[in-house]
Amino acid sequence: MKMLEERIRKDGIIAPGNVLKVDCFLNHMCDVSLFHEMGMEFKRLFKDKPINKILTIEASGIGIACVIAECFEVPVLFAKKAKSINLAGDVYATKVESFTHKRTYDVIVSKKFIGPDDHVLIIDDFLANGCALEGLIDLVQAAGATVEGIGICIEKGFQEGGSKIRAKGIQLESLAIVESMNCETGEIAFREQ
Repeated sequence: MKMLEERIRKDGIIAPGNVLKVDCFLNHMCDVSLFHEMGMEFKRLFKDKPINKILTIEASGIGIACVIAECFEVPVLFAKKAKSINLAGDVYATKVESFTHKRTYDVIVSKKFIGPDDHVLIIDDFLANGCALEGLIDLVQAAGATVEGIGICIEKGFQEGGSKIRAKGIQLESLAIVESMNCETGEIAFREQ
């Protein structure tokens, strides 16, 4: 998606450790107009799928998922990284390692919000090593629901996550795939799609 690639080139900052900071428009301050365009593109890419629920993980995926869900006219469910007193009852749980935070989280969703009748589109802002997505896939499968596809805003094509997820046979669509980043020059190259 050229619009997203241009925005990454304009406002993205490459930080040490292969970190691409896009917090000024994607995952801290949110450009909702851009989110809407991304949602419409995901709607086009998954138009033949019977999606009735969007699933993401807290926290930075929530805003994006909400706008995308509006394009699909379906609800959003987000996996929580901690059980709280307001999440009563049975839950599906898995462990997820965060590339950015270098930490493992217990991730949960309430059993009352996902089940065998659900056809789920998983949405996330970034795909690096694929750990978060593998955890979300585990949660969907534990519920007996169907993963209809995965939509990623920015994939780091030089890391293994995309290959691991595609090897599972799940439709994975990334709107921008970063092929390489140079911390010293600030250059970002994208994979042709």
